[in-house]
Amino acid sequence: MGYPHPIHPKETPLLSEYFGDVAARSYDGWVARGGYVALKQALAMTPEAIVDVVKASGLRGRGGAGFPTGLKWSFMPKDDGKPHYLCCNADESEPGTFKDREILRWTPHALIEGCAIAALAIRAETTYVFIRGEYTEPCTIFEAAVREAYAAGVIGENAMGSGKRIDVVVHRGAGAYICGEETALMNAIEGKRGNPRIKPPFPAVSGLFGQPTTINNVETLAAVPPIIVKGGAWYAGLSLSSPKSTGTKLISVCGHVQRPGTYEITMGLPMQELIFDLCGGMRPGRTLKAVIPGGSSVPIMTPEEVAACATDYEGIAAQGSLLGSGGMIVMDDTTDMVYQIMRLARFYAHESCAQCTNCREGTAWTTRILERILRGQGKMADLDLLLSLADNMTGKTICVLSDSCATPVVSGIAKFRGEFEAYITGARAPAMAEV
Repeated sequence: MGYPHPIHPKETPLLSEYFGDVAARSYDGWVARGGYVALKQALAMTPEAIVDVVKASGLRGRGGAGFPTGLKWSFMPKDDGKPHYLCCNADESEPGTFKDREILRWTPHALIEGCAIAALAIRAETTYVFIRGEYTEPCTIFEAAVREAYAAGVIGENAMGSGKRIDVVVHRGAGAYICGEETALMNAIEGKRGNPRIKPPFPAVSGLFGQPTTINNVETLAAVPPIIVKGGAWYAGLSLSSPKSTGTKLISVCGHVQRPGTYEITMGLPMQELIFDLCGGMRPGRTLKAVIPGGSSVPIMTPEEVAACATDYEGIAAQGSLLGSGGMIVMDDTTDMVYQIMRLARFYAHESCAQCTNCREGTAWTTRILERILRGQGKMADLDLLLSLADNMTGKTICVLSDSCATPVVSGIAKFRGEFEAYITGARAPAMAEV
């Protein structure tokens, strides 16, 4: 359904309050809705004070890693005499994830304001916003908002008359999933091939153009302005479960639910309520079979795990998966799990930058073996081979793309082994033609 959709009583519309409101896209419309008050407030604060407020809020990275944002900002050096950079990761290419797109489409000035405040906190004058190449409409809208912000003087060489320079540069990607990895993103901005870098050195020491750099996700940065205005304690109080998971979270829900779309919830809302109350549950006559809660690279959850799960970092981890980016893929009892896992493996094999042997070869062979099983040509030994490949792909490469391919395979075999065996024994007809 997407936006606009009627706000459900169990939603918490903080970042999403103006999704669907076309007037909120413009500078004047955003100011009329309280925009840029936070930036004006932040311009009168020290970098340390801004960082302290964000630390107190408990805000964690909304791009997938969930690292505390204020702590990340505090890693940036002080008084080193070097130029500092902020990179906003708007490359959102994880299958099942589309919540950052809504911020870019409907409230672009919220992101610009968040970028400006973060830049002040880390002592940066320039922010690069790296936008997914396929996001043509969101990119056009965001670029127009940046031009408006410059024209209004809220960013530029004299931001809001403060004497401080804040520049925002839009860099459009070319469709490579790997550029969503923070160091590959920096290489792409520099005009190099989008290959991840070995760490250390970490970006806060040597990042974009070899200078101290912080990388934050779109949703993370958009959450900063209300935190500055209302305070860290207020944001920290938005939690229904763990004190380590605070604030609201945008969840992209797709798949076999009656009302797919982007929903904003207070951290800790039971996953069962998100799927069955907000999203309307399964299609008529169907039952829940599996959920991938945080984008395609996290372990698959069963209905029993969903029923016991709070939608936050700790709650989902307790059930053996990850909140990740908040891209929730819901599957009903019509789903062929072997086929869907093969499709995910095929995606990662296609998107591997091929820099690491374990990833280049592992993702390709994983895909071939799964295709062989789906053609009815598999052997029982293939399941052990897949698990062996997964072990050699996990934690042994420069970035986690190979881990992302291995994870659904391992959890899929553990929880839906019977479906793999049905193809191997011939109990189930082949789903792919022989080649």
